[in-house]
Amino acid sequence: MSLPQKVTVSEVGPRDGLQIEKTMLPAADKLRLIEALADAGLTRIEATGFVHPKVIPQFADASEVAEALPRRPSVRYAAFIPNRRGAERAVAAGVDDLKCGVAASDTFNRLNVRMDTATGMRSLEEIAEVAAGTPSRVVGVVATAFGCPYEGAVRFEEVDRLFTHLVGLGTDLIYLADTTGMADPSAVKDRVTRLAERHPDTRVGLHLHNTRGLGLANALAGLECGVTDFEGSIGGLGGCPFAPRAVGNICTEDFVHMCHRMGIETGLDLDRLLDAARLAQDLLGRNLPGMVLKAGPADALHDPEGTREKVD
Repeated sequence: MSLPQKVTVSEVGPRDGLQIEKTMLPAADKLRLIEALADAGLTRIEATGFVHPKVIPQFADASEVAEALPRRPSVRYAAFIPNRRGAERAVAAGVDDLKCGVAASDTFNRLNVRMDTATGMRSLEEIAEVAAGTPSRVVGVVATAFGCPYEGAVRFEEVDRLFTHLVGLGTDLIYLADTTGMADPSAVKDRVTRLAERHPDTRVGLHLHNTRGLGLANALAGLECGVTDFEGSIGGLGGCPFAPRAVGNICTEDFVHMCHRMGIETGLDLDRLLDAARLAQDLLGRNLPGMVLKAGPADALHDPEGTREKVD
């Protein structure tokens, strides 16, 4: 088993994590959470989404949040961008990375961004045009890359077609998104390996959800294929509003804990990540699904005479 020595984690909690939450956090609280994530060493943070507030009310304050982000030389802030207008607003607000993509499923793309896949591909070109000549860069995503709950299996050829389109727009990092948690380790290895062979100059990243309990298993499969770019959500927050029975992304601190136990560097402070997860819990007023948050790191020792509690 060959594993990378170091990986880069992109935190999507403030965007993907919050978009399905019923608790509407004020901009000040979102910024507190983002600052706590940056304090933990995260250098890529997806802070908001420039979408219509009628579709995702949580991001009605996108410009306010983006313009007030705690700027640090090492941190790149991203935002989800569905169209040209969103790109124009994001560039004006100083967003570093325009996260944009298209679903390999026509049905899902219509539900997610109100356009079919073909129209979505043209929209990607418009977003790239807006970013050209500005400090902002485009980071690509192929959504439903491992299956769609409405259309079923997604052919590799369709994923490769969309991936190739994003490569043609000058995107050097493209995430395969298991948007609705339909991937398994074998599928991850197959798609990552084939895309890496076809596009050796483009980094293949993974955006995974834990819908069916396979999130970290799929991440490990990616690590075994040499993937070094992963997305996670603090505390395991998240879920797509257009995915049936949606469950959050792989938990950032759980993934980091696993990497550290396996000798893989992340550049992140696990204790500070756990502080950020606790803050997210407090802000939302509910327990989050992250397991290290509940049980503590595996190297934490306990008093044999102490109280033993069940982890819920």
